[in-house]
Amino acid sequence: MSTPQATRSTLLHLIATLSFRLGSFTLSSGAHSDYYIDCRTTTLHAEGGRLAGLALYDLIRAHNLNPQAVGGLTMGADPLVSNIASASAWDHLQHPEASLIHGFLVRKAEKAHGTGRRIEGFTEPGARVVIVDDVCTTGASTIQAIEAARDAKFQVVGVLCLVDRQEMNGRAAVEAAAASAPFLSLFTAADVRAAHLAAK
Repeated sequence: MSTPQATRSTLLHLIATLSFRLGSFTLSSGAHSDYYIDCRTTTLHAEGGRLAGLALYDLIRAHNLNPQAVGGLTMGADPLVSNIASASAWDHLQHPEASLIHGFLVRKAEKAHGTGRRIEGFTEPGARVVIVDDVCTTGASTIQAIEAARDAKFQVVGVLCLVDRQEMNGRAAVEAAAASAPFLSLFTAADVRAAHLAAK
């Protein structure tokens, strides 16, 4: 089994080669950038998804967050949630004392039919949960997920992202919304850019 550091190193290489592009781009915020990171190209890749789940699971354990579930706003969080839950299940098989981490997804709006709920999957009120996202720019999608989780009576104990772009005050906005819960990122955009250029 690879070490957490080896997992992160291989994941960074995949994000740098599969998800990072230099050029001229308009972001969802309307701002312009000379690079774009589409993490779904990596998180929906068979090996990239597995490594993202393992790396974020390792981060959760390293910081002793002890969540009962992980979740985030669809669709950036979808593959992360599934792969973290799977990583916890594999770890539980090998180490029965390790807790299972279930998953939930936050809709961008409540369903207009059926139960009408906004959260799908795990819904136990009072549960300790971690919010995950792939990229943090403005932090808007992460904050939506935090607010929806609290509306569902979850206790948010951590917020994680794969890549922090370190701009537009995204981190500050997420940290304000997260209150006492830590906001942790695996990589910064500078890490990914450097790995991208090194791989060329």
